[in-house]
Amino acid sequence: MYPIDFFWRAVRRWPDRTAIDAPDGAVRYRDLGHAVAALAVAYQTIDPAPQSRVGICAGNGKAHLVALLATLASGKVWVPLNPRSTQPEIRRILDTTEPTIVVTDAASEQLVAGAAGYRIYCDERQQEPGEDAGTGASPLGPRVSLSRLIAAHDGAAPRTFDLLRDSATQAIKFTGGTTGIPKGVMQPYRAWMANVANQIQTWRLTEHDRYVVAAPITHGTSTYVLPILAQGGCLVIPSEAGAPGVREAFRDGGGTVSFMPPTLIYKLMGLSGVSRHDFPHLRLLIYGGAPMPEEKIREARAFFGPVLATHYGQTEAPQILTAMRPEDFADPARWSSVGAATWFSEVAIMSADGKRLPPGEIGEVVARGDLLMTGYWRLPEKTAETLIDGWLHTGDRGYLDEAGFLYLKDRIRDVIITGGFNVYPIDVENALGQHPSVFECTVFGVPDDVWGEAVQAAVQLRPGRSATEAELTSFVREKLGAVHTPKRIHFFDDLPRSSVGKVAKNAVRDQVLSGGQPVNAKA
Repeated sequence: MYPIDFFWRAVRRWPDRTAIDAPDGAVRYRDLGHAVAALAVAYQTIDPAPQSRVGICAGNGKAHLVALLATLASGKVWVPLNPRSTQPEIRRILDTTEPTIVVTDAASEQLVAGAAGYRIYCDERQQEPGEDAGTGASPLGPRVSLSRLIAAHDGAAPRTFDLLRDSATQAIKFTGGTTGIPKGVMQPYRAWMANVANQIQTWRLTEHDRYVVAAPITHGTSTYVLPILAQGGCLVIPSEAGAPGVREAFRDGGGTVSFMPPTLIYKLMGLSGVSRHDFPHLRLLIYGGAPMPEEKIREARAFFGPVLATHYGQTEAPQILTAMRPEDFADPARWSSVGAATWFSEVAIMSADGKRLPPGEIGEVVARGDLLMTGYWRLPEKTAETLIDGWLHTGDRGYLDEAGFLYLKDRIRDVIITGGFNVYPIDVENALGQHPSVFECTVFGVPDDVWGEAVQAAVQLRPGRSATEAELTSFVREKLGAVHTPKRIHFFDDLPRSSVGKVAKNAVRDQVLSGGQPVNAKA
């Protein structure tokens, strides 16, 4: 069995259910199955080799989902290309993975300009002079719209790929790159199978769930596509990206479940005239990609109700190594946890010399099980540094409690050693985040002649609120003491972010060290 078989089974079982609900129309499982099969045949016709790569660079939409599912159905390897990335970033990934097929939409066309590979467009386009709808041959090179390929191969069934093992690669996803050079993570079939089972079991997904596609398909949303479809649920695509469109998808589209970064949750709560009544069917709001301070957790639970959830994972172990269900948040003492290990995963804490540590002791978070990657694309040395004796060394520091709940402190390289004391940035960020004027913050260390490293922070204030550096440092000192108190606080109008919306700690630190940070006049 392969990951795509979850989808085919759903097509047979619920042919008339709605699989995708989008602003430009709904798609039934039967029709989605026909489109996916036809496009998979087109992929196999263009390049018969199994395990060749398909790069997809597009915004959220029906065509993107069809292109992704067809990649899985054709026995090829998916290479997601974030349309929020820069052209050099996209080009480096394309040059590294060498996809023979590249799918793009109009908004992302320039990002993949000049790349090798057969070009397929998500958007409807006028056929080029001399172009054949079946092959896409034209004076400008092989290019054709996705809909033309589907029409040309309608009714055909893709070839099976039963000789591929569960260790064969399903996707090559690149790490975010906020802590170094991005690496291509090879996610095998077994990891995708484990993820589907984990998501369904952990979040109790059913045919009644309507998943609001808030995060990019190229990133967090991709891990929910098959679990939702496997259970006969529906993927709801908002009419526009951002908080207003997401609210509409919940209010008018019957959304029940979604995954999104904390920043989007904050924006939803900050919308003009918004209330809990805009989310009448919401039962599960999963946040991830960044921690949520305890004060923000309190606000979100007060606003949305007891529906908040989170998880922990990495591209190297997709998304759900551990999970905190809404019922786990009933105990405020666990609000700083990322949950307990999910099915098919074992999580432990190791010392620097490779010994497993008992509950309560801080060390490196390691994991093993079916969810793990097979390695980094064409980087055997990096793979050997990360996968040791079957354990994935995450680079994160944390501890487990007696019940097996994981508490993260920080990336190993992010720990600040100041005056001989270890300061974990997340502890300071949690304290700063409790101040009523702080919207978001990040904490980091800078070289210091006296302390070795000095704790500093960058803060983005809430709209219409003000705070001084002295006020915030006093606030932290009262909560955590002098050692954890930032020596400087820098005020940003907008904190720099990565292409997936995370606060880019390294970029903030670099701006501070260069003296080029934008300072808020309210400071």
